Amino acid sequence: MNLGAFSVSLSVKDLEASRKFYSALGFQDMGGNAEHGYLILKNGDHIIGLFQGMFEGNILTFNPGWDQNAQETAEFTDVRELQAQLKAAGIALDTEADADGSGPGSFTLKDPDGNAILVDQHR
Repeated sequence: MNLGAFSVSLSVKDLEASRKFYSALGFQDMGGNAEHGYLILKNGDHIIGLFQGMFEGNILTFNPGWDQNAQETAEFTDVRELQAQLKAAGIALDTEADADGSGPGSFTLKDPDGNAILVDQHR
């Protein structure tokens, strides 16, 4: 099962304070828009998203169809196929992508300890 690029999405109280903190750890701006309340930072292959006021708690995020540089991959498993595989394995989903749709889509689930996971396809 290829889930694509991986990042950790952090719910932060102060976007600029968090940017400064993670910059001190060697993370550099990769994307996002501070005016819209989010930034994406990268250090080597490690990616974190900083999100102010968008959700509670932190989320493990996977992006099918993207590599760690947010570039499209030649081949990838569509989010709807990943969703179907998980459901067939008996994994409960919190939200689901439209099984009959195409293009961008997402679904969410939690691991056995309640950690939130987002599978978010942008293409």
